[in-house]
Amino acid sequence: MLSPSYSISPKDLWHLIGTADAPQLIDVRRRDIYESTPGMLPASIWQEPTEFGRWSPALDRTRPIVIACKAGKELSQFITAELRGAGYSAAMLEGGSFAWSDAGLPMVDRKTLERLAPHRPSVWVTRRRPKIDRIACPWLIRRFLDVNAKILFVDPAYVKESAIEAGGIPFDIKDIELSHDGDRCTFDTMLKLFGLESEPSLARLALIVRGADTARPDIAPEAAGLHAISLGLSALAGDDDHGLLERGFMVYDSLFEWLRFAAEERHNWPAKVA
Repeated sequence: MLSPSYSISPKDLWHLIGTADAPQLIDVRRRDIYESTPGMLPASIWQEPTEFGRWSPALDRTRPIVIACKAGKELSQFITAELRGAGYSAAMLEGGSFAWSDAGLPMVDRKTLERLAPHRPSVWVTRRRPKIDRIACPWLIRRFLDVNAKILFVDPAYVKESAIEAGGIPFDIKDIELSHDGDRCTFDTMLKLFGLESEPSLARLALIVRGADTARPDIAPEAAGLHAISLGLSALAGDDDHGLLERGFMVYDSLFEWLRFAAEERHNWPAKVA
């Protein structure tokens, strides 16, 4: 969890993004700067800094907040101070989006996200009874694109029509933008479209998902395990798609943390005695 410190480094913030403990990340770059740059911080939402009094009351008081401006100067300083004075657990991103980029940390393709999901919370629609790709994709959406995204599961024949009715984005069906591409999964497609495919841990996770979802355990040693766990969770969940989503997120949270922080750890028994 985010500490009550006044600021947080880009590296420490990145270690929180992609987890269930990620803070509310508010981008307060001035409009002209925000709209002139191609990337946005993962899982962030942009707010007009001059309208602080309008949007700040809607922030969740139960979750920490990180404020990010261009360079970590007057805008994020002022807004962070205001929020802390009002009793929020708020911190500013050290060095702002400039420092984030300088650290080589991933950015989401802003124009693609705004084109596909112009409104928050966004709505995403796919087929019922998810197992692998349709758990991985919602995990990616909520952890890196829109933490409050709504995921709707409907019968396969009604995905497109339901997405139109809901003002949402259909995914993982034939003949749409967010779907399989050759031997690559919808998860691969989303990583590419949103500019996240170069992040090493997400790229490795994509291999695992692809291997599990397309019966190719040869491309990642972990794919067979993900396949088995996913089918077991599906059997346990029955027709409760959203219950399955909640359980499945724990699997992908764990895989992502393992890839980032523990992939080199090994266990042997019996332990060798020096």
